[in-house]
Amino acid sequence: MSHSSEPLSSVYRGHHSWLRAWLQRQTGCRETAADLAQDTFVRLLTKPRQPQRAGSDVRALLTHIARCLMIDHWRRQQIERAYLETLATLPEALAPSPETRWLILDALQRVDAALQQLPALTREIFLLAQLDGLRYAEIAEHTGVSLPTVKRHMRNAFLACLRLE
Repeated sequence: MSHSSEPLSSVYRGHHSWLRAWLQRQTGCRETAADLAQDTFVRLLTKPRQPQRAGSDVRALLTHIARCLMIDHWRRQQIERAYLETLATLPEALAPSPETRWLILDALQRVDAALQQLPALTREIFLLAQLDGLRYAEIAEHTGVSLPTVKRHMRNAFLACLRLE
């Protein structure tokens, strides 16, 4: 039965404990599992209703949503670890305040989310320019695409970053 034909409260009561246990096995952390389970039901609540499909399975839908949220969680953790490692190399006098750290981390996570929406080649070209410092001609040679193609991909990546809220 799909969630469109079953009240959310019933889905929550019937599947929350199962989902939380499944997430705990996946993450190895009770608190993370509880957070992700709640986020899964929030996502389900805010998800536009889809037409009922014969034979659709509530647990399959919950697992799909939870798996996507888990991947996002791990990606955010990876970004946070890399940022904190970078901060650890700074002299203490140059370390940003906790508020500034949070703002920077939030911005990094939003940029990462925007980049994940781009085609792989666009993302690769953008990262080669921004992180590796390669010039457009070097990127063209490295990726085997033309210089105008590199410029087009860079424009698309910059536009995606500019659209961030």
